[in-house]
Amino acid sequence: MKPIQPRNAQQFPSLLVTIVLSCFFAFCSSQRDYELVDLCDVEPSIVVDMRYATADNFVGKVLYRESRCVLRRMAAERLGRVQKRLQQQGFGLKVWDAYRPLSVQKEMWALVPDSRYVANPQRGSRHNRGAAVDVTLVDANGQEVSMPTAFDDFSESAAANFADLPDSILAHRRILQEAMTAEGFKILDSEWWHFDDPDWERCELLDVPVEKVGKN
Repeated sequence: MKPIQPRNAQQFPSLLVTIVLSCFFAFCSSQRDYELVDLCDVEPSIVVDMRYATADNFVGKVLYRESRCVLRRMAAERLGRVQKRLQQQGFGLKVWDAYRPLSVQKEMWALVPDSRYVANPQRGSRHNRGAAVDVTLVDANGQEVSMPTAFDDFSESAAANFADLPDSILAHRRILQEAMTAEGFKILDSEWWHFDDPDWERCELLDVPVEKVGKN
């Protein structure tokens, strides 16, 4: 006499396949979140003004070979949602910096070896992980609105909570901060323009040249 198998035993193989496939697709989705992408491919309406692709920056030197705004996909998609929020209020984003290769960080440190202004490349910056952005607010025509300071200003006025400012500037900074934090970005206390993706600690340091992202 054959032993009687429980009815659920016949379902076990298909259940196992379902679990394995679910884990596989979850892994693939997670890997996709951490790939580097061009922000313009994710949300082309965001204004891109990569300062380190020009000499208009605090080191006065061109550091990027191409003016491309590159980020981890999760951060780029999160920034796209911020853009949608701001557009409902008649504003938008302009990005000054995003992913920064570690070799560029080393070059910055060689020029300005001061951790108050530049992250030590031995530890790396969140920019080197593709999980940080430097942004400002623009109007519906893409023109910058008044903000506390210029980009890479190292005065006390650049602090994210500096209060001795005109009401209109405080209002603009608040609109930017509220839109960014609503989508999970974290504020850097010392720089009103700098925001970190909440999952930046899961991102490893990278040294892929900006111009090679998406080319291989």
